[in-house]
Amino acid sequence: MPTAKIEELTPEAYRPFGTYVNMLDPDTEAIGDNPIRFHRDMIQVAMAHPRSLPSFSICRVEKRPLVVDTSEIHNYTAEGNLPLDGDALIHVAVATPNGVMPKDRIRIFRVPRGTFITMNAGVWHHAPFAYGREALNMLIVLPERTYANDCIVVPLTGDDQVRIVE
Repeated sequence: MPTAKIEELTPEAYRPFGTYVNMLDPDTEAIGDNPIRFHRDMIQVAMAHPRSLPSFSICRVEKRPLVVDTSEIHNYTAEGNLPLDGDALIHVAVATPNGVMPKDRIRIFRVPRGTFITMNAGVWHHAPFAYGREALNMLIVLPERTYANDCIVVPLTGDDQVRIVE
């Protein structure tokens, strides 16, 4: 089984897949002074259609083997993810024209708790892995019903699976 090593999130490494920002310790310009500071417009998620309603969901994952055995893409929308109560491991891979997830190009990133990431349309990904804990709650932001009308899920079997290593 091929392996992919966990990487720390950096702007350069993550740029092909999307963007991210630390929501818990913002270093952006703020409106107001202490005790109230408003950090505005810190990150955007490109919704599929201008009239799409952003929908907020929770993906709760429990500790499981660190093996990428499923991947998915959204052809028309970006996705936003925010690990709420712990660090997450995510897999991403570049968009492909043929519906085949490029296992040899999978990247694994550790997303710290409170760091909001976006995944561009067409980026391969799937549910996160809880990292260093038994369970994780991940806030997911997508246009409503994306799971039903713009989600191609591909199970990976045998040598197409990828083991995550430290």
